[in-house]
Amino acid sequence: MEKKLYRSRDGKLICGVCAGIGEYFNIDPTVIRVAFALFACMGGSGILAYLIAAVIMPPKPV
Repeated sequence: MEKKLYRSRDGKLICGVCAGIGEYFNIDPTVIRVAFALFACMGGSGILAYLIAAVIMPPKPV
């Protein structure tokens, strides 16, 4: 079975990017959220990365 990266529909807070990355790598989405928050505090690169990921990543099919 091929793994694909999708925005999650379950457990999402904003767009589902962090939950989708957490599902893909099989880790807690909170760890991903903290990483994005740290990058956002260090010059705003986390916000830009999140927005790009939200646009590029397709939503998980139903």
